[in-house]
Parts: sequence; structure tokens; C-alpha cells
Amino acid sequence: MPNFTIKWHDRGREAAVAPNPDYPNGIDLDTTQPGETSCRTELPYPAKRIGVYVVTCNRCGATSVVTTAGRPDDPRSLTMPCKTGEAA
Repeated sequence: MPNFTIKWHDRGREAAVAPNPDYPNGIDLDTTQPGETSCRTELPYPAKRIGVYVVTCNRCGATSVVTTAGRPDDPRSLTMPCKTGEAA
């Protein structure tokens, strides 16, 4: 079983705003606090267009929602708090 399930929810729209030039190769999202046990996964990058990824860790059950715009500055990975303290 893979460690993560990642489901794409397409909003069917293209980005209307230019990407942030500070992140030409995407963003690594980290929603944890310093020292907190975490789960990490790569995200499909770049995203097709405006939408969301629903990311679920299959080990601890933590779920996060990540928004995308189909631009170079979209998230390319996600680190989120682990619910059990046993990182994936």
C-alpha cells in the first residue's frame, strides 16, 4: 500500500494571475511546527490548473487540502503533522 493517497479535484479554470517569480520551480509546503513528527510526500507537479489536492497519509490518517493554480509556483511537496507520531 502506498503511504499516501492524493486525489485531484479540478476546478476547471485557468490561472488569471501571474506566478510568483520567487518560486519558478514550485514550493515545498511545510505545515508542521519545529520538532513535530511529520509525514511528507511529493505532489503531482505542476498541477493541471486551478484545483485542490486532498492528501491523506495512509499510515496515520492525517489529511490536508492543498490548493493549486496550474502555475510554476504551485506546491511540489507537502510536509504535514503526523497524527500518531510515527512518520511516513
